[in-house]
Amino acid sequence: MSELSKRSTVYFEADIHQALRIKAATTHQSVSEVVNEAVRLALREDQEDLSAFSEREKEATLSYEELLEDLKEHGKI
Repeated sequence: MSELSKRSTVYFEADIHQALRIKAATTHQSVSEVVNEAVRLALREDQEDLSAFSEREKEATLSYEELLEDLKEHGKI
């Protein structure tokens, strides 16, 4: 672990902790490395979601009621 790393206490449910320990052992990583990788992935997905929202913010919206009416008009329901 580098000097730039920060220490934190995280409490896991027993079964999740066991799964983390097994994954760490089978991938020759520490539990910290496995957790850091998972957090990075979650943050990356959040960033991708926010980008997608930004790209679509100018699109027209349709209420649920309008959607149902449109489907009915076009014989879909």
